[in-house]
Amino acid sequence: MIDAKRKASGSNGDAASYYASQVGASSGPVGGSLVKRQRQDEGDDGAGALVAISSDRQGKDKGLMRSVKRTSSLQAPIVSLNGAHGAEILDVAFSPDGAYIAAASADRTISIWTTYGDNTNIGILTGHSKAVTSLTWSKVAPAHTPVLFSGSADGTLIVWEVLSGTKVRRLRGHKGIVNCVASTRSFPQLLVSGADDGIVLIWFWQEESRPREAIQVGYPVTAVEFSEDGSQVYVAGLDNDVHIYDLTQKSILYTLRGHTDTVLSISLSPQGTHLASSSSDGSIRIWDVRPFAPEPLPGQKGNARLQKTLQGLSIGFEQALVRCRWNKSGSRLAAGGGDRTATVWDVEKAEILYKLPGHRGTCTAVDFHPKEPIIVSASFDQQLLLGGECS
Repeated sequence: MIDAKRKASGSNGDAASYYASQVGASSGPVGGSLVKRQRQDEGDDGAGALVAISSDRQGKDKGLMRSVKRTSSLQAPIVSLNGAHGAEILDVAFSPDGAYIAAASADRTISIWTTYGDNTNIGILTGHSKAVTSLTWSKVAPAHTPVLFSGSADGTLIVWEVLSGTKVRRLRGHKGIVNCVASTRSFPQLLVSGADDGIVLIWFWQEESRPREAIQVGYPVTAVEFSEDGSQVYVAGLDNDVHIYDLTQKSILYTLRGHTDTVLSISLSPQGTHLASSSSDGSIRIWDVRPFAPEPLPGQKGNARLQKTLQGLSIGFEQALVRCRWNKSGSRLAAGGGDRTATVWDVEKAEILYKLPGHRGTCTAVDFHPKEPIIVSASFDQQLLLGGECS
């Protein structure tokens, strides 16, 4: 463990393109160590509100700023977590208990932050040789020993024991950039990853460093997710569709069609009944993935599993893998965007509730806190923004 504390500093200007960051960043230490760093104190004017941009029902910004009552237990309405990275942040996620935040960067490192108190940057995980493109926490690991999984442009995944900075295992099997990784809610040993090599790999990460099973997709895979019980894998990529694979039957059960451009991310609802897919076509679609064929909605044409279409997803010229996530109740969805904001939708009404400004580059990823009304966003501007949800 290397103790190299320093004051964090902000970043200025937009970052380079997402593709350039994927093929290898030159900064950042390598070696599997945990480098402790300290975030600079952010100013707190003592205000009890945060700021959001109102939107009309068609998802168009009115450009009006409004104050919203703060509902979380954070010390400030909004906090900038910066200074830990020297390149774009590509993914962010709260730990299952909400105590920590992990951020993946093109500088080849992962920063770990505390959610509460002074929002301390408790360490940097190093070990990948190229951009860290995606991450996910183990959903079943004990809270006192949180486990994190990361995927990288170096073609590998790493299993981390976060608080000690220990690199538990490196997983090798892909021959291209790893774009996505997901863990199960039911089985602690299962992990799935997808890559530019057109292959989805299933891992028993506690036992082996090589994949247990491979699914040949045939085109770059951008998003993967497990079903609630872990028996199915949802796979999306450059063919604009989401395919549901049955791991027991080793075949495709059905396909969700409707997007007209690349699917960028997929996210399973907290109840395990619906899947959200964000796409370069500017929409997020909500699909019923329960194990039955639902009746089509009145007047509906096409896939009967399509329940809602959320419009207004902003896609920048970088064509980043803009990720969407559900809140804890399943009533809201959030996603980043090329307009430098985090957008939050009301799922039932299929309307934009608000946009959270503050980033100076494409907002690549967002996540909702698992217990409190708190949201975090990541961006090409090398910072995280942490704040309370708008009521």
